[in-house]
Amino acid sequence: MYTSKPAYPTPAHAAAAQAIAEHFADETEAVLLLNSCARGKASPDSCLDMALLLRPEQYAARGASLENVWEEWYGSAPVFRGLEAAGHFAEVHLDVISGVYAPTEHGWTSGPDAFELEIGNHLLYAHPLVQSGGYWDELRTQWLPYYSEEMRAERLAMVRKFCLNNLDHIPLYSPRGLPFQCLDRLYNAHREFLQALFISRRVYPIAYDKWIHEQVVEILGLPELYTQLLELFQIQDLQSSEIVEKSEHLRELLNRYAPDPRLEPLINTDEL
Repeated sequence: MYTSKPAYPTPAHAAAAQAIAEHFADETEAVLLLNSCARGKASPDSCLDMALLLRPEQYAARGASLENVWEEWYGSAPVFRGLEAAGHFAEVHLDVISGVYAPTEHGWTSGPDAFELEIGNHLLYAHPLVQSGGYWDELRTQWLPYYSEEMRAERLAMVRKFCLNNLDHIPLYSPRGLPFQCLDRLYNAHREFLQALFISRRVYPIAYDKWIHEQVVEILGLPELYTQLLELFQIQDLQSSEIVEKSEHLRELLNRYAPDPRLEPLINTDEL
């Protein structure tokens, strides 16, 4: 189990987080510090990510009004102008959440869905600044250390299917002179590979487009894999067969690190 080590990069980040915690302490089940500040990885230019946790019935009754209260207060409170002056992109990103987690549709070309990301960032990697009730702990008991084995098998098979679909398109698109579509497919397959990798190891991810070294090397302990992931995008000529070779390498990594013998590669021929 991960232990959060929160740290603020500037006093302005700390002041804004404390103001939010105090402002919403009596109206929520928990006020959560998220992402880079919650993990002690933020810089002065980082945004301040937070969430207000409500029980589902509270969310239905008051979620929208809390969001309105937040937007009005954020626009007028000096403490947030101080944060914005602390660095580039230093602002607050605040969500009102219900703690209800369910998979959403995973499209053929949309890349990974956010199911594991939301659970991990809200329940594992988050740091509670305020807990007015026991709901956050209830959710952690329900979802940590990981969801059910039945769901895990289904999710792994599904993610592998979409990853392989993206990889299977690359050798078909490359001869047609569509290098940027090949690159897009490779990037989506790379993110889906990371999703499958974490599912296969029963570990919740942080993100699929950043903090890759932290996740693959520090959390999963796979430094040799991180090196190979970097090499996937070291492409000299997009219009050559090189990108096809990269896609085959990623296919090998998928079968080695996140295998699923039940699944056959699938091509969505409607997109060809």
